[in-house]
Amino acid sequence: MNKGFEIITGNSPLVAAAVHDGHYIREELRDYMNLLPNERMREEDPYTGYLTEVAPNRIIVNISRFEVDMNRPRDKAVYKQPSDAWGLHVWKKPLPQQLIEQSLAQYDRFYRDVRELLVQIIGQHGFFLLLDLHTYNYRRNPDAEDNAEDSPAINIGTESLPRKWHAAKDQFMRQLASKPINGEPPDVRENVRFKGGEFSRWVNSNFGAFGFALAIEFKKVFMDEWTGRVDIHHLENIKVALTEAIRAVQGQAQRIAT
Repeated sequence: MNKGFEIITGNSPLVAAAVHDGHYIREELRDYMNLLPNERMREEDPYTGYLTEVAPNRIIVNISRFEVDMNRPRDKAVYKQPSDAWGLHVWKKPLPQQLIEQSLAQYDRFYRDVRELLVQIIGQHGFFLLLDLHTYNYRRNPDAEDNAEDSPAINIGTESLPRKWHAAKDQFMRQLASKPINGEPPDVRENVRFKGGEFSRWVNSNFGAFGFALAIEFKKVFMDEWTGRVDIHHLENIKVALTEAIRAVQGQAQRIAT
């Protein structure tokens, strides 16, 4: 935990990342924190670290996005005002610059180490496929009704995806939509709720000649987004569907890269 994230490596071109899985806030920030743990967890992406088990190479951020957000540009990675965080008042008082710099040092280490990982994978395998795993809230209050029209079960964010990878992306989405999850084929759509954040943009911008990152947002129907209680059977179904989608597209991704 000393770096706030962990990178687990395996002999494979497949990578899964959970950059918003973390909940930990370092001790020197706690007196400044204005949010209760349950308020923070609602905007974090619990269980995405577990979903990274679909790939041999795993990137899991342990610290909360409310300490530093690895999916924002560096100058926006520490939330400073409510407009940065869905109107939430994150801090009781402004953070001293020294504490902000310590958080940004974590950010810099994260991107340095991910760069080293991808360079290593490209050197060994010639290509990579990275799943940038997230979840999203769809009930802004506990009694709100689900508007399925603009909240697909799985949102694939592809705004930063290089054109050369679109055929592989399409195949991934078709396979994912064909596999029943919790008893029925999921509604899989592209760029409806989210178009992808800084992490997938950075991967695609810097390494898009050799592989690609897909920002995948799962609607929090596998859990109660207000209590955090999870349906483990539903979560396991998601893992199986992801595994089969990866298998369906891996060979195509390798052919495109080479």
